[in-house]
Amino acid sequence: MKEKISKKNWLIITLFCFMGGIAWNTENMYFNTFITNEIYSDVSQAAILGSMEATTAVARMVALSAIAAVVTTFIMGALSDRLKNRRLFISVGYVLWGLVTAAFGFITKENVAELFNLSDEAKILGTTVWFIILMDIVMTFMGSTSNDAAFQAWVTDITVPRQRPLVETVLSVVGTVSSFAVTGVGSFAQAGTISYKLFFAGLGLIVTLCGVLGFIFIKDPPRTVEREDNSSYLETLFYGFRPSVIKENSRLYLSLISFCFAIVAFQVFYPYLLTYIQYVVLPDNGGIQNILRPGVIITAVIVAVLVLVSIVVLLKKSTEKKGLCLIIGVVVMSLGFLLLSTSTGIYVILISILPVVLGNALVNILFSAAVKDFIPEGKAGLFQGIRMIFVVLIPMVVGPVIGDAACRHAAETIINEVGAEVIVPSKAMFLWAGVVCVFGLIPLYFLVKKGFNVNSEKEGAENG
Repeated sequence: MKEKISKKNWLIITLFCFMGGIAWNTENMYFNTFITNEIYSDVSQAAILGSMEATTAVARMVALSAIAAVVTTFIMGALSDRLKNRRLFISVGYVLWGLVTAAFGFITKENVAELFNLSDEAKILGTTVWFIILMDIVMTFMGSTSNDAAFQAWVTDITVPRQRPLVETVLSVVGTVSSFAVTGVGSFAQAGTISYKLFFAGLGLIVTLCGVLGFIFIKDPPRTVEREDNSSYLETLFYGFRPSVIKENSRLYLSLISFCFAIVAFQVFYPYLLTYIQYVVLPDNGGIQNILRPGVIITAVIVAVLVLVSIVVLLKKSTEKKGLCLIIGVVVMSLGFLLLSTSTGIYVILISILPVVLGNALVNILFSAAVKDFIPEGKAGLFQGIRMIFVVLIPMVVGPVIGDAACRHAAETIINEVGAEVIVPSKAMFLWAGVVCVFGLIPLYFLVKKGFNVNSEKEGAENG
């Protein structure tokens, strides 16, 4: 393995992380607002009662998408390892991922009613929601094949442990930038300035273009450690479930469990975040005009600077004190969630963002690097499915269900175009996010006791 990552590989890492972030954030953020703003905007109370609430539809979509993501990563991660061709999986996957994203804008209640010859409003609503969920599953299959199974394994293949904190920092920053880019464009669709059809088509096609570029620029690195080819493909799918493998890689699993709690906490509110801002935060603060006041903008800039400075300072210390930095990250993120649950006032929200973003950045960067470090060399593909169980399946199934329950219990509603009450997210979801996040300190305690030296567990097993 080279001591330095080449400029070409840095470009590939940045480009494919950014475009993958475009696709994932479009799915995770704007499919949810699409359901509320487009599908539920003009349905009657009877139709809602005869099918499901908007928040329940979102929770089901996120959960089933997560299941699809994990099953896909198990199958395709092991397959990409076996075929030793990450490039093909990444490139083809991105091309199809973008095309499916572009197709979402054509899903309407009218089209679904015509396609399935439906006339009952409740059936039209329910069928449309389930059709969206089915298409989301197809999209997730493409994204998980290309990004979660192949791209993440490719990044592990081309890096060594000392490079990964920097790589994960870049991936985190680029992912955040892609999130802002999607939010910036998506806000026009959310406000009705541009159509959702144009929004999905535009972003989907640039993701497809990225996949085409992958065929040209991505190269698979030579394997320094060959996989044992005497095991069957079926055996490789369940490799990470073997008790002996779990015991030999206990720090990997402790990292994943603790990471899981933090991501579950995030998923309690994240699928509902933009809807919460649109229907709760903006009205409670007098609309977008009041939020764009100089005082609010100055506060936001100060918070952003403090977050960036804090992340840089703590990441410099993380090389020597990963455990302490992770504990700090979990604690401050939990405190930020609890603060967000106290008020919908814009200044409280901005102040709360500081610990949430700071904690989330530390947790994501350091846990992601630790997970890659603890994966045995030459077996990155075999563990991508296991990683997906903890960072996607459990969080995206459990988190939105907790958030949906919190929102339905708070029973905050809006009146849609035809006078029907639609439940919208409540600040109560942040309280539950904070509670979940705190539980992540339990496995983290045991991980810190074992240490973060990559070679220590292997040496311990050999000496034992």
